[in-house]
Formats: sequence, structure tokens, C-alpha cells
Amino acid sequence: MQTSTIGNSLIKASVLGFGCMSLPEDYKEAERILHAAVDGGITYFDTADLYQFGRNEENVGRGLTPYRNSVTIATKGGNDWSSDQTTWSWNPSKSYLMEACKQSLKRLNTDSIDVYQLHGGTIDDPFDETREALELLKRDGLIQAYGTSSIRPNVINKWAPVTGVVSNMMQYSILDRRPEELSAFLQEHSVSIIARGPLAKGLLTERFTRKLTDEGYLSYSGSELRDTLHDLQAYASDWGMTLNSLALRYVLADPACDVVIPGASSVEQVQETILAAEAGPLSDQQLKDIRSLTKAEHYENHRV
Repeated sequence: MQTSTIGNSLIKASVLGFGCMSLPEDYKEAERILHAAVDGGITYFDTADLYQFGRNEENVGRGLTPYRNSVTIATKGGNDWSSDQTTWSWNPSKSYLMEACKQSLKRLNTDSIDVYQLHGGTIDDPFDETREALELLKRDGLIQAYGTSSIRPNVINKWAPVTGVVSNMMQYSILDRRPEELSAFLQEHSVSIIARGPLAKGLLTERFTRKLTDEGYLSYSGSELRDTLHDLQAYASDWGMTLNSLALRYVLADPACDVVIPGASSVEQVQETILAAEAGPLSDQQLKDIRSLTKAEHYENHRV
């Protein structure tokens, strides 16, 4: 499988990663899925301390232990669960991040996290304090690199120029093209887009009719979404590809995007996604055609 380098780091990863949030809590089943991903050439795995109250990290760490030297593990921190685990609050303080990272290391059963990401953030965060925590974690070898996970333009504009930042995770798909307005800026600063949700919660798959509702998706009304998906599926079919493949290859065509991380809750879904991503790049004309079928929008909030 094709690989890429994350930002200006030395970290190599498969362009098709794995979003671990959708892993089942049952360890044996999670292990089967993780091993199928590795067997298929996936080397980038993304989790977070927020998922399943940390159990997701435990399953990922345990399942990937036999492959630890050949895979990249990314996790996220900054969300502090309440004592009764009913809600969480954003906490980017130095003391909290330092301790949260150490707890993630234990759950992941590793000495160092490859990419540690802020799991959110606002423009009012204590920027210098948060950056100091990340730099200390990197200095002490507890993390190899750090990044952000945000769709807020003002947060991205604040963090991207920071020398140590190597990546920003954001929702990005044919149906959510908002990241494209930030693509050139991120590429200019050598910050990789890690694209989550490239299949738009299953809407950009051959089984999209099961996912359709009258509520639509983002700015697409129910009828607009239905028509757009049928048009995209017909276009994909005309070129001899699946809708899944069209969706993944479209996002990967963005020069700033180095990894897409669809999730999977079964071995079959992992294998299907690997096949979809392994086809060659889309042509310039194909990209132009796809853009003509979909909306190019901008983030409305958090701009200043």
C-alpha cells in the first residue's frame, strides 16, 4: 500500500489508515479487525482516550502489540470525563495533558505515542501552556510528534504555523468539502490533513440507500442528498469503480491530505475498504466532474 510522511516529521504511514472509534468493545472481535487491517497493509491507527472511557485505547494497544514496531499509533487527549462518566469537559491545561498522556501510554501498552493530538480546542485556550505540555511530552520521548484535531478555522490558523505541529485531523469527504478552503494553508505549513469520516457515516458506500433519511446531511436536504448520491454512484459506475473507492480517492487527491481514516466494525468492512482505496489516483477531469456534482462550502463559525 502507498505510504506518506506525516507533516514534517519522520513518521511514515499508509495513506489508508484506520479510525478505531468504531471498533467493538469485545476484545477478540476488535483483535480480528485490527489484525485484518495490518494484514491488508494499514499501518496508521487512530484512537482517543475519550472512546469507550479508555477501553478503546486498551484494545488497540493490546491488539497491536505484536506489530508495534511497524505501525503508527495516534491518539487524542484533552477531554476530561466527569467522575460519573456521564459527560466530559475540555481541559487543555498543562497538568491535565501531561497526566492524560501518561494514562494513554499505559492503556496503549507502549513507551511512546507516535502522534498525540489535541482532541478539540478553542481560540480562548491557554495556548502557551498547552504548547509547553506538548513540547515537554515530546522532549521526554513520551510522544514522537503532536498535532491537532479541529474543524475550527481560527484554531487551525493559530496552531498550524507552530513548528512542532505535524497534522490536523478533520472531517473531510465528498459531501463535506469544507476542509478544502484550508488545504493550501496547511500544506504551506507542512501540516498533514488526517481525514476522518471520508465515507460520511456510510453514505458514500454502495449501501447508501440504507442510510438515507429525510434529515439529509449537513447542508444537503433529504432530496438533495438522495439525488447527489445517485449521481455520484452513477458516475463511479461509469468509470468502473465503487462509490467507496470514488470517495476515498477523492479525499486522497487533496495535496494536503496524507491519511484517510475510515472506521470499520467488521473484518469484511476492513477488507472492502482496503480494496476501495488501492485503485490508482483520480484524473484531473474526474476530480473536476466530482466537484461539479457536489457542494463546495466554507465553515461558517469560529473564523475569528
